[in-house]
Amino acid sequence: MDKKALYIATLLSCILWGSFNKQAKAQNVLPSASPTMTIIAEDGTEEDVTGYDGSAPLHARFCSQAQDLGPYTPLYEWRIVRQADQVSGEETIVRYDADTEYIFRKSGSYTVEVFISFVHGTDTLEYTMDSPFTIAISESKLEVPNAFTPNGDGINDVFKVKEGYQSIVSFEATVFNRWGKRIYQWKDIAGGWDGRDGGNDVPDGAYFLRINARGADGKVYNIKKTINLLRGYEENTGTGTP
Repeated sequence: MDKKALYIATLLSCILWGSFNKQAKAQNVLPSASPTMTIIAEDGTEEDVTGYDGSAPLHARFCSQAQDLGPYTPLYEWRIVRQADQVSGEETIVRYDADTEYIFRKSGSYTVEVFISFVHGTDTLEYTMDSPFTIAISESKLEVPNAFTPNGDGINDVFKVKEGYQSIVSFEATVFNRWGKRIYQWKDIAGGWDGRDGGNDVPDGAYFLRINARGADGKVYNIKKTINLLRGYEENTGTGTP
């Protein structure tokens, strides 16, 4: 064989071997997954995280993101496990969709993970996460002030619950005047009362507040108290005007 023929034969051999090698590698690619956890805020914004430590309610979406399936069919099993006390044991929620959403309303520690069985005929490949997503929901906390000063100075102008509230899953607040008339009501814990009734300023004085709320830890809040509206109070000086 002359040099030219040898060169052509070698070149063809390399091309064929390269093609065979690519096919072999393609056949050796196995199914896998890259699960994600996304926190969905009340305003609709989303954030991908691997863990969460905070307040309830928590709205989260979990995606399996299976890939390189080839001829395999994926079978999914999501497990949402709440680590409860020794008496009640563990609470487990199971979902069988590729992606799932859940709203965490109970305080406690959770793990979330997906198990996937990739099936092709009699061949089954099992996928498990290296480590589950972890979620810690804090115990509830709810406190309210005794007074507010809706005088338009931008300080304490709205009566609302104190900052730092956490894990409140239901909330309703109602304000009454001294004769028992309902003045204002709100159900968004971040809301509040601006000292008006029907668009008009109410007089300074004492008003009755009633709050019915429930925490993620099961705690029930039945708050009944008198609050003071002090429109003539000056926050900067700490003095009041008659």
